[in-house]
Amino acid sequence: MPHLTLPTLLSALLILSVTAVSGQKAKPNIILLYADDLGYTDLSCQGSDYYRTPNIDRLAKEGMTFTNAYAAAANCAPSRASLMTGLYTPRHGVFTVGNSGRGKAAHRRLVPISNKTELTRQLPTMAQVLKGAGYRTAVAGKWHLSDDPTAYGFEANFGGLKWGSPKSYFSPYRNPKLKDGPKGEHLPARLATELCNWIRSTQKKNNPFFVYFPFYSVHTPIQARADLTASYAGKSGTHHSNAKYAAMIEAMDLAVGQILDLLDELELAKDTLVIFTSDNGPHGGVSNARPLRGSKGMFYEGGIREPFLVRWPGRIRASSRLDTAIHQVDLLPTFAAVAGTEAPELQDGVDLSPLFRGDSLPARPLFWHFPAYLQGYGKDLGSPFQHFRTTPCGVVRQGDWKLIEYFEDGALELYNLQRDPSEKNNLAEREAKRREELHDLLKSWRKATKAPVPTEKNPKFQDN
Repeated sequence: MPHLTLPTLLSALLILSVTAVSGQKAKPNIILLYADDLGYTDLSCQGSDYYRTPNIDRLAKEGMTFTNAYAAAANCAPSRASLMTGLYTPRHGVFTVGNSGRGKAAHRRLVPISNKTELTRQLPTMAQVLKGAGYRTAVAGKWHLSDDPTAYGFEANFGGLKWGSPKSYFSPYRNPKLKDGPKGEHLPARLATELCNWIRSTQKKNNPFFVYFPFYSVHTPIQARADLTASYAGKSGTHHSNAKYAAMIEAMDLAVGQILDLLDELELAKDTLVIFTSDNGPHGGVSNARPLRGSKGMFYEGGIREPFLVRWPGRIRASSRLDTAIHQVDLLPTFAAVAGTEAPELQDGVDLSPLFRGDSLPARPLFWHFPAYLQGYGKDLGSPFQHFRTTPCGVVRQGDWKLIEYFEDGALELYNLQRDPSEKNNLAEREAKRREELHDLLKSWRKATKAPVPTEKNPKFQDN
């Protein structure tokens, strides 16, 4: 045994005593709970007086709520690609789900930019970064970026493949990556059970773990538990009234409860950073994000602003709220920082952990780029376009100001989100200087990221 000097011995004892007193590991476990199509106000803690979400509300009560948190896109796959890589959409080329020319060709003025439907393996993911830092890694639910998430740093996979929605929310699930439960079992419960079993087994190996739980819920098909649905029947709230959708949300909340209860049982809560958020706004046919404008597929606030709850007992002040604008590209560098490792050199996000401590971050703009079309649905699209939820566009938010540029005709919309969170008043003409400043910023960012902008006229377009 090498000889230990008294100073060295005292230092070692001090480190051990601090760790014992704090009860916290040097590397925290990390759990990312990622809902699908859950809107900004689809939780009780986010203002709904109809939906019941006591377990998710517990995260808000015991942690921090970010009131200006954004998804990376207004629909599923691009948000997930940016989440995994920490990169804006032009860096990875996943701009939409499937074909970028959605909707009728006769209504599209431009030929959209072609879309990648699978995340390239050349870009490091948060799972690979954390695995390299000694973490065990698991995913359960909607992967949507390839046929096999284990090729992207996940050791265990429960139900994750390229599907954007499940074949069935009830067992048998007909999912080749997920074993069936008892007949009639509901999917969120099965996914949570598989993860709980995995966490138990992982604890025996004494490694920190990273769990990515991208629920299929509450994406269509709306297949709710009958018992939960019945409890909402005949009731309505200020903005919400769909009993089956409410039951879908509550079933997801119960699955979150399974995870939180396990952390308590294993005495891991203080050692675990838990984040809950969603990939885009709500499906306009079943819910809404009022008072925010728009829904899934739109780049108004209702399509991209999301619930964002962070709990880390002893590190984050309970029941705290923060209005700093953040973006889901921030999660990879944040996880790398709390794990004590380096994020990939190419990153568009920033480390959010100073905010957890009560510090601030330097002011910065946030960006979105969508050179594609999404067909419309519902009675009120909440946009100036008759046939689409969105046409090709770019977006920048800086401070309280947000600019949207539409590539078909160069139209600009400018909103002050502090004074007008519902985006009712387009100030592009009245605030010409502010409009040009943000437009120049957006154009400079597109140049820096080599963001492709569609310019080719569509020969099938019919102007009528």
